Amino acid sequence: MKTYKTVFAVVLLTFAVSAITLAQTPLTSLDGAKVDIQAQHGKVVILAIGASWLPLSGKQIDYTNILAKRYAGKNVVVYFVSTDSALPKSKNFAGNEDIRKFGASNKLAVTILRDPDGSATLKKFSVDEIPSFVVLDKEGNVAGQPFGGIDPKYDITVPISKVVDKLL
Repeated sequence: MKTYKTVFAVVLLTFAVSAITLAQTPLTSLDGAKVDIQAQHGKVVILAIGASWLPLSGKQIDYTNILAKRYAGKNVVVYFVSTDSALPKSKNFAGNEDIRKFGASNKLAVTILRDPDGSATLKKFSVDEIPSFVVLDKEGNVAGQPFGGIDPKYDITVPISKVVDKLL
């Protein structure tokens, strides 16, 4: 019985440490600066979560730029979060220069952040598909469900803007 309690305690502690680490993992800009997206109190944050290897991320950038322009000068910050792996042996690897080129070739007008392991952001915000958008309120809490998928026939900025406008 004592062994089961010890094993259970170790497993519980492992999950707790993992959850705390994930909650405190800031994203990193391509210049290496750490950015804690949930610590931007007083601002609504829009995260465009995508990857350079994903064809629909180009269309996502169009929507991201529309949102950035729409909310310029307001208490809204917009980021593109790259989920490209930073591990060179990964099939989804992209170096910072690759991601910079991707952003430049698609005329991305917002700061690009890197997810340190390619999936921490997906787990943290319960995103089950990319590309997706996540909106955080002025206290850094998730506002509603992620906006997943891109349909070129549907302007996803409309429902995202409704959420953002309610938060402003």
